Amino acid sequence: MKDLLPQITQWIQSGKRFAIARVIQTWGSSPRPVGSSLIVSDDGEISGSVSGGCVEGSVIKEASQVIANKSAKLLSFGVSDDEAWSVGLTCGGKIQVYLQYYSVDSSSQAAVWGLLRRSILENRHCILVTALLDSESKISFIDDKNILTGSPLPESVVANASEAYDHRRHEIVTAGETTYFIHIFPAKSRLLIIGAAHITVDLVQLAAMHDFETWVVDPRGVFASKIRFPVKPDHLLVDYPSEVLNDIVLDGYTYAVILSHDPKIDDNALHILLRSNVAYIGALGSRKTHEKRMERLTRDGFSIEEISRIESPVGIDIHAQGAKEIALSIMGSVIKVKNGY
Repeated sequence: MKDLLPQITQWIQSGKRFAIARVIQTWGSSPRPVGSSLIVSDDGEISGSVSGGCVEGSVIKEASQVIANKSAKLLSFGVSDDEAWSVGLTCGGKIQVYLQYYSVDSSSQAAVWGLLRRSILENRHCILVTALLDSESKISFIDDKNILTGSPLPESVVANASEAYDHRRHEIVTAGETTYFIHIFPAKSRLLIIGAAHITVDLVQLAAMHDFETWVVDPRGVFASKIRFPVKPDHLLVDYPSEVLNDIVLDGYTYAVILSHDPKIDDNALHILLRSNVAYIGALGSRKTHEKRMERLTRDGFSIEEISRIESPVGIDIHAQGAKEIALSIMGSVIKVKNGY
């Protein structure tokens, strides 16, 4: 839904009434993941996608009724639907789409949608919880694991929402007689790069292309100041990793790459990263270099299990040659982990 924010804002400002369709569950083969969204205005304008084209027509048709009634509807599509079958919902593929009127009539719900838009614009993580098929499709907004506004939620749902965020997944949960869709809106993923090198330049550019926030840390001022970045990192810190990493969020949305070629800097970072919650740690170097790295870390008290978190040689094996291709292979590894593989 993040990419639909400008259109949503424009429609609200122009007074258009509209509905939002979101994929809330998939089985088997599905062309779009859970969380994919489509918006439909009362005059038939559309933006976004819930299936890559195969069921949009049916969703748009249902949307006019939902807008007219200011209501919501749960839609299911599967292999029995000719339209879906022809475009690829095969192998038992099925999707559920929740279609609801974008309610700005109630001050409570308008406040929720407003907070969601603001959090996305300010790059803050948040969670939208929707009571499915509730008479009003009540919604709640959670930021930093606290409900700020919207409808009250059972404690179990708040706990489920917190866990869903930590595990980077949208979820459907039930509490009492009500089913809820937990829709995660994380802040930008962070790519943390230790070492300002030629590969760093290309890696920052690729990361920006894939909507990562980039942090480059290198205490060697001569490296940090001489490297020219066509796409500048969001943060460039001329410090030892141990001086700054504790001030950076090292959670499951952070991916770390070690590129300095200097054990004093590399190990300084790894001592913190190996015992953090970062999703990925990759380190440049040959197998022999990594063996020496493992020996040093073992002497420093790290277990084999902890050290095994490091991917080295770093990156997907594409037989990379040169900085650009190495950066591409590294970005491939990062995105593979980000996508849950």
